Amino acid sequence: MDTLQAITGRLSANSFDVSRKLTKGQIEELVHYATLAPSSYNTQSWKFIAVTDQKTKEQLKALSYNQQKVADAPVVFVILGDLHVAANMEKIVDKMVQTHHLDEATTQYLKTAPAGAYNNNPGFSRDEAIRSGSLAGMTLMLAAEAKGLVSGPMIGFDPKGVAELLGISERYVPVMLLPVGYDGGKNWPRKPRLPVNEVLSHEKFSE
Repeated sequence: MDTLQAITGRLSANSFDVSRKLTKGQIEELVHYATLAPSSYNTQSWKFIAVTDQKTKEQLKALSYNQQKVADAPVVFVILGDLHVAANMEKIVDKMVQTHHLDEATTQYLKTAPAGAYNNNPGFSRDEAIRSGSLAGMTLMLAAEAKGLVSGPMIGFDPKGVAELLGISERYVPVMLLPVGYDGGKNWPRKPRLPVNEVLSHEKFSE
């Protein structure tokens, strides 16, 4: 499946085949693709929790307004944004140096610029944490579609309750829950979208 097929074929799923599971290898492959998403300065300010235990999924369901898809999907990804946006930059930059991506001046810039932009700026850091987590989530959804799976991104959940249930510290913000699995056969087709001429302006904004 090519990228455009994955984009046009993807839908937000509520129905999952409860008889079909995903292997640990399949789950890790999806997260691998998710980590290829873009992020500011390549900070990669995201984390993922893959919940497959049925008891835990039932607890997540209770924290998600009892949406059945949380219990039915073989895996529910909890996608987190890291509020300490620049925390991993030294490690990331060192890897980029090892792969000969950077010259000395760029190396020094990347080791300091993200901290200058995000440290002591909690609103900007939260924006980036959610932005990066969302881009990773979208990339994971497209990877799932390409692999013959369906997904259903969710913001309808109690973030504080999810954090308490899964032991998530205040450093991380739950960006979305993302059930992923095989199509249960009762999903609606893709919902209509507004036409391009109603959402696109050229050069200057117009209503």
